[in-house]
Amino acid sequence: MGHLDIGSIFKQESDVRDTYDCVIIGGGPGGLTAGIYAARGGLATLVLEKGVEGGTLNFTPVIENYPPYSSIVGMELAQKWSEHAERMGVTILHEGVVEVSFFGENLTVKTDQGRTIAGKTIVISTGSSYRLLGLPSERRLAGKGVSYCALCDGALFKNKKVAVVGGGSSAIDEALYLAQTAGSVTVIHRRDQLRAEKALADKAFQNPKIRFYWDTVVVDIEGEQSVESLLLENVKTKERAREPFDGVFIYVGLDPSSGCFKGVLDMTEDGFIIADPHTLETSVKRVFAVGDVRQKEVRQIVTAAADGAIAASFIIKKYF
Repeated sequence: MGHLDIGSIFKQESDVRDTYDCVIIGGGPGGLTAGIYAARGGLATLVLEKGVEGGTLNFTPVIENYPPYSSIVGMELAQKWSEHAERMGVTILHEGVVEVSFFGENLTVKTDQGRTIAGKTIVISTGSSYRLLGLPSERRLAGKGVSYCALCDGALFKNKKVAVVGGGSSAIDEALYLAQTAGSVTVIHRRDQLRAEKALADKAFQNPKIRFYWDTVVVDIEGEQSVESLLLENVKTKERAREPFDGVFIYVGLDPSSGCFKGVLDMTEDGFIIADPHTLETSVKRVFAVGDVRQKEVRQIVTAAADGAIAASFIIKKYF
């Protein structure tokens, strides 16, 4: 794997314009793909990324569900994506966005370095983050038995014993998915009843491979090189018990990175940006939302990339 060209980064940042045809906020898979398509369409394109291009790809040890790679290190895939965007002429600026102003055709963003940049169109690709349990062992064993995505990692636990933490619709949906291949699935929920929609809950209750631990929380995730067991506590009796597990899937919530767009764009109650499902244009004309920050059912690398391609293609077709 190669290395980021720091000199190139600084050169790009010194050449930043005041106005672009397309300003993309967030440099994950959706944002970089939007940048590639926009630049290929002849648009002057800027990607604003406060961290490292590729977003959470950089923290994923191995990716096995992004065609055509049967297996690729997350950081390597992120770099390939970034290099592709740069070859297409996309400018990448390593600054975050702290404020936006979307009024009519006057679309501007203010960065954390005090820079104000105007865009004829805006693509929001700020992503979301999984809500953590807050255990030190959770971070240490992430990707080593601790997962936040059954669709991504479920195949690794065929015929194994796994736990799902959470009681909402997402948790139960993932438990049902895991039950197709795992040996057994234990749903661990801090309350005495599920918050999931009734149809999902009923399916889970009827599945012989799924069992439930009520009024229970995970106190610790144990293991040296991978998950070996969970230390559980009953929230009512305070009794603790240790039980072996091969993996744990955590679904205690997802937080969209949409804070600076509140009051500006239409959102769901939990902060996901609402966009037209066909064009991905938001409630404000010329402003688009792609990837995990928008309201959608499937959140995968490949669907984020598809969002970016769709948004950029529609921008070129309608506005240029």
